[in-house]
Amino acid sequence: MTGSSAPGVALLTAVAMLAFAANSVLNRLALAQGEADAVTYTGVRLASGALVLGLLLALRGAAPRMGRIGGSLGGAVSLCVYAIAFSFAYLQLGAGTGALLLFASVQIGMLDWAIRQGDRPGGLEAAGFALAILFLALLLMPGLTAPDPLGALLMVLAGLAWAAFTLIGRGSTAPLVDTAGNFLRCLPLALLLILAGMLTEGATLAGWLYAIASGALASGLGYAIWYGVLPRLGRSTAAYVQLTVPALAAAGGVLFIAEPLTLRLALCSAGILGGVGLALWGAEARRRRG
Repeated sequence: MTGSSAPGVALLTAVAMLAFAANSVLNRLALAQGEADAVTYTGVRLASGALVLGLLLALRGAAPRMGRIGGSLGGAVSLCVYAIAFSFAYLQLGAGTGALLLFASVQIGMLDWAIRQGDRPGGLEAAGFALAILFLALLLMPGLTAPDPLGALLMVLAGLAWAAFTLIGRGSTAPLVDTAGNFLRCLPLALLLILAGMLTEGATLAGWLYAIASGALASGLGYAIWYGVLPRLGRSTAAYVQLTVPALAAAGGVLFIAEPLTLRLALCSAGILGGVGLALWGAEARRRRG
């Protein structure tokens, strides 16, 4: 990925953000409509991601061997914690409350790490980040009530786990291998979750298909792409760009779940994207000066 052009990196980053948004839409389709329970959904999501990524490695002649798989224990633990906490949090929280807590936690975790490592944002970056946060709040805040304490805690945990997964992935030199390794390390837990779900509530065929699509495409391949572009993104930039996901997920809700398209949604989406664009422009200008 180090030889990729700037337009290529931008395109792959956009694909990764669309994959992240697709995870939210698929989760809403499955859980909100009662097509799957959180236990089964999470297990199928992790297992399908592991199987598809393992198959891709096998087709490339790089099938993982026992004791010789990519990724890391930290990456796998972060992935498992994120996936489990994300699903269970949405059983207690509304979509808007959950998304706000998730992405606020991701940004706080990543920016705190960036500052600790000396990657201090400049004026334009800070202004862009503040603008994006403002419009994100305007998009998600209306109608919010005090969140369920357990649900809020789980979503904050999911956000911090995703921040850790992202930061760990920045050092990857073989993104597909490492993403597959992280999913394969989660496979035993995934199978236990599937078994537990089948013994209790279970899921419909549609629920299984939503979970498989989330695991195999939006999660497995999407995360591999994200790992691939991370080395080309600064820590702060990686945090800023993820602010586009709530707007993309809201648009997906309009298209696939028949959520109403409002002027507020259009304006806030433009504000989030504009703020991220300003932050990225400021980050690039600072790197050129440095």
